[in-house]
Amino acid sequence: MFEQENYEQSHLYKLRHTAAHVLAQAVLELYPQAKLGIGPPIADGFYYDFDLGVDEGNGRSQSFHPDDLPKLEKRMRQIIAGSYSLNYRQVSEAEARQQFADQPYKLELIDDLAARDEPISIYQHDSFVDLCRGPHVVHTGKILADGLRLMSIAGAYWRGDEKRPQLQRIYGTAWPSKKELQEHLAMLEEARKRDHRQLGRELEIFILDEDIGPGLPLWLPNGNILREEVEKLAHEMEDKVSYQRVSTPHIAKDSLYLQSGHLPYYEEDMYPPMEREGNRYYLKPMNCPFHHKIYASKPRSYRDLPLRLSEYGMVYRYEQSGTLMGLLRVRGLQQNDAHIYCAESQLEAEFMGVVDLYRSYFELFGIEKYVMRLSKHSPEKLGVKYVDNGPMWLKAEHIIRDVMLKNNVPFVEAEDEAAFYGPKIDVQIWSAIGREFSLATNQLDFGVPPRFGLTFTNQHGELETPWCIHRAPLGAHERFIGFLIEHYAGNFPLWLAPEQVRVIPITDEQNGYAQQVAAQLKASGVRVQAVLDGDRMQAKIRAAQQMRVPYMLVVGEREAAAGTVSLRKRGGSRQNGLSLAEFDSLIREKIASRAANL
Repeated sequence: MFEQENYEQSHLYKLRHTAAHVLAQAVLELYPQAKLGIGPPIADGFYYDFDLGVDEGNGRSQSFHPDDLPKLEKRMRQIIAGSYSLNYRQVSEAEARQQFADQPYKLELIDDLAARDEPISIYQHDSFVDLCRGPHVVHTGKILADGLRLMSIAGAYWRGDEKRPQLQRIYGTAWPSKKELQEHLAMLEEARKRDHRQLGRELEIFILDEDIGPGLPLWLPNGNILREEVEKLAHEMEDKVSYQRVSTPHIAKDSLYLQSGHLPYYEEDMYPPMEREGNRYYLKPMNCPFHHKIYASKPRSYRDLPLRLSEYGMVYRYEQSGTLMGLLRVRGLQQNDAHIYCAESQLEAEFMGVVDLYRSYFELFGIEKYVMRLSKHSPEKLGVKYVDNGPMWLKAEHIIRDVMLKNNVPFVEAEDEAAFYGPKIDVQIWSAIGREFSLATNQLDFGVPPRFGLTFTNQHGELETPWCIHRAPLGAHERFIGFLIEHYAGNFPLWLAPEQVRVIPITDEQNGYAQQVAAQLKASGVRVQAVLDGDRMQAKIRAAQQMRVPYMLVVGEREAAAGTVSLRKRGGSRQNGLSLAEFDSLIREKIASRAANL
């Protein structure tokens, strides 16, 4: 289990925050007309956003160039060498406005601070002043020049709003030592090789097509096998604890989402409505209102609970175009979704059942680093962002906290990150190379069941409102498979591999035996193909290796005569003279057990 440090109070956070200020100073010296956005530390470095204005010569927005980065890095090292003190000072709103009179984005931030009656503070080093609450290192010399690197340039909308100006973002990274920087750069290079977008094309898993639309992937045959294997796994896991599968439409009338409360809270993330015969229909952004209707379709008794309804349902969310990324952020996604309706006395067992399901998946997929986060409401936003029922919020958060503590499940807490209808456990995972992914959610809903009039008859013959647990332990197919591609670098375990065996005849004379081998394995449920083209054997082997096929069976004259195969594993090991029956038995056992090793 991953223990998350308090990053915002760490030396590394302060070091990177200071590096962002040093970058901003260097940019203003190179581009004096630049307008400053924000420059926070992030998980593996820092960034700063800038508006370089319009080139008066051609009327176009100016942008950084790759050759700017070495210049800026050189100037940053000079500032670092100056060991300039970071000086903090609280200022009045009037002084802040005067200080940043020519910085419109800073003035907007000052407006927000003043509206919330929060302190306004600045940090100054050398000649550079920034609106900032810190924290920072004592002086710029604390940044190691050899531990610093500017990484890339990107576009970013101001405050993440695609309707606002697009700024220029410079990403950098900073580490306490040169060795740590080199290790980070090596990890980034490995991540580049594992990029699921590149591997997705090479391994023929998915494509994106502009005529279909951004964020709407097309799954190729290999990708669909991955989807089906993951879904099969989920069905088996859910069958063990009596989930019942349902299916629901892709669209529904607006009245459903008004009843659930999603339209007021979620409309900006939904596709616009379609109007037919006086009704407005929306593509569904979530499955839960449909499941609530299924629950409400007949009277329920305490004897029926817990009722666990699951669905692999397609949902559609209009994510901002700037956030779309391969399979990791899409607009059409298939969720590993379920809703558990239960009495309060059943909450602990049901909630922990979902947590245990998470951990079973983590073990199977070799996910060693993860963190569970209790996402809570903000009292100031009741009735605006969250269901307006303060006592129930506190009760629900207490229930989750108590369940996690009682069962010794480590977790952290986060304010103002709950669903609108209740608190939740969000799960972050890290891949084999340390890339962070948002995976699963386990939500406790007290707000929506009453809106649908959901009830059950308790032991005393009285009507009672059930609690609802929303859970998606594998999240969306799209994001999870994107994670798996990068986690395994395309070298999927045997049970998951789209193509499990490739039979390679040495010459055309063994084509018939190769077909016989493939037919027997296919009859055993193995995904196999025999390659009968005219390429040389070594070329066929290289092609299989490029496609990350776990097992290659090379068959020549000797193997055909003896009824054997020569096994080459993806990792390079070999075993000759293996009987076909023995191999058949071996691979069936490996697939059935979902073994991690070949």
